[in-house]
Amino acid sequence: MRIIAGLVAFQMMMVVLAVPAAAQLQVDILEGQRDPIPIAIPDFPADMDVETSEGMLSEIGESITGVIVNNLESTGLFRALNQDAFIEQITADTQRPRFNAWKPIGTEALVTGRIRRLADGNLRLEFRLWDAITEQRMLGVGYTTPVGNWRRIAHVISDRIYERLIGDEGYFDTRIVYIAESGDPLDRKKRLAIMDQDGANQQFLTDGSYLVLTPRFSPNRQEITYLSYFNDQPRVYLYNVLTNRFEVLGDFPNMTFAPRFSPDGNSVVMSLAEDGNSDIYIMDLRTRQVRQLTSHPGIDTSPSFAPSGDFIVFNSDRGGSQQLYVMKPDGSDVRRISFGRGRYATPVWSPRGDLIAFTKIGEEKFRIGVMRPDGKGERILTDAYQDEGPTWSPNGRVLMFFRTEPYDSAGRGGSTSLWSVDLTGFNERQVRTPFDASDPAWSPPQPITRR
Repeated sequence: MRIIAGLVAFQMMMVVLAVPAAAQLQVDILEGQRDPIPIAIPDFPADMDVETSEGMLSEIGESITGVIVNNLESTGLFRALNQDAFIEQITADTQRPRFNAWKPIGTEALVTGRIRRLADGNLRLEFRLWDAITEQRMLGVGYTTPVGNWRRIAHVISDRIYERLIGDEGYFDTRIVYIAESGDPLDRKKRLAIMDQDGANQQFLTDGSYLVLTPRFSPNRQEITYLSYFNDQPRVYLYNVLTNRFEVLGDFPNMTFAPRFSPDGNSVVMSLAEDGNSDIYIMDLRTRQVRQLTSHPGIDTSPSFAPSGDFIVFNSDRGGSQQLYVMKPDGSDVRRISFGRGRYATPVWSPRGDLIAFTKIGEEKFRIGVMRPDGKGERILTDAYQDEGPTWSPNGRVLMFFRTEPYDSAGRGGSTSLWSVDLTGFNERQVRTPFDASDPAWSPPQPITRR
């Protein structure tokens, strides 16, 4: 079995605090379709302070720029200007750009920086974010990191740019765990896999010798729960991404879905079936004690905590059809919140607490939608044949899900792939994976060592 290497920490130092941005660069990311911010991101030039390979540094600088461009453009909020249009050449010695060279090509935001190799072999990367309209420096940050960690630095820089211009938490320095599927449809091999949020650094966590399903990330830790059929019996595992250690939480012969973490990460909530009926249970991860929360003839399943920990959303057919309900964490005060046409499944509470995502089933389609916790404001974000299994970005502004293609008359089709969509529903994108993919789960931001 191939196991992912542990995270590589890096040092971060703030160089200069931001200057208030011009009004032109303030964006409401929920206002629907709008013109994206024109941003210029030249390749990071190499500073030859120590003896090194200029070609290697220049290649890394270009690669970092490419990752930043892809990250920002994937949001639909930024438009990276073509480098062929750049008038000024940014060098490692550039302290302040010539803004009269950037305004004619429509630049509103500009990123400059440099990259160099330190005597100890590490990389030193510095960048500045400028408001090209007011000619003010908005942000300046420096990073020191091992050479092999350059891609993660690019994600962190993307986060900083996004946060400064959008005013919300970035989500690029995160990862996705999912189920990689391959093989014959009747004998499908399903492996637990992990990757960066942009699809890079794909690695398998299990070897496919046994079935794995429905991974879930802790909202505040680099830990994953997932359901595995060991000797044809459901078993729940806990995997620590930082230490690469697996731990068995227990054998659950009646498990229907893998558990989801509580907001503090100290317990998991799950659905267990007995005599054909499913109810909601909660397990304390420290004591391993399991407590039943619901007891109803209907099928209660797919529980998810609110980030405050005050409520749990789940779906149930206790009212005659599959609908969404919320309850307090002790199982009391159960009330229905969905009343639209069709059925509702796989609810997931937003990290911000303002919305609940779900899969809506009806009109021979599965769609991804959101509603407020009181059931009001329902909006459907996708409209394909079968979209399901939503998972939230840490900032609660983007959803990832998996899409299944229909079979044709010859039996071809049925492939699964990962997609993302923002809360406007306008910015839908496929996340590339080497195999068919399903059941994504988004990680919290990765930890950073600061000095």
